[in-house]
Amino acid sequence: MANLKQITDFLDSQPIAIAGVSRNPKKFGHAAFKELKAKGMNIIPVNPEADSILGVKAYPNLKELPGGVKGVIVMTSKAITASVVREAIDAGIKQIWIQQMSDSKEAVELLKSSDINYITGECILMHYKPGSIHKFHRALSRLFGRFPK
Repeated sequence: MANLKQITDFLDSQPIAIAGVSRNPKKFGHAAFKELKAKGMNIIPVNPEADSILGVKAYPNLKELPGGVKGVIVMTSKAITASVVREAIDAGIKQIWIQQMSDSKEAVELLKSSDINYITGECILMHYKPGSIHKFHRALSRLFGRFPK
């Protein structure tokens, strides 16, 4: 479980890429990108099948990102999360957030043996300027002792 300092360090590491941004507005990756962008996060979409998403230039992979990207949010299927983590490590990215439900045992093992600040099992929307439903989830998480300390 990540601690609050790890989460703060991650959120302070902008610009942040987001791997797994869907072009489909009904998918979580698209909705999360849209919400984070609207809240002011300096965020860059990564999708091998899109030139842009919501008017923001998209990159096909992490290797193609412009210089200066410090973190990545991974919102891919579990089947490819480890390969995205490997790509992030190869690109020198030192902050990795694997969105809950995207983590895989292999990806976590890769990160355990690295010097990378990584977060798993948490929802980015609950930690970055949370809106009403995520504020409620945050309150419940605190109430039941599951909120990072």
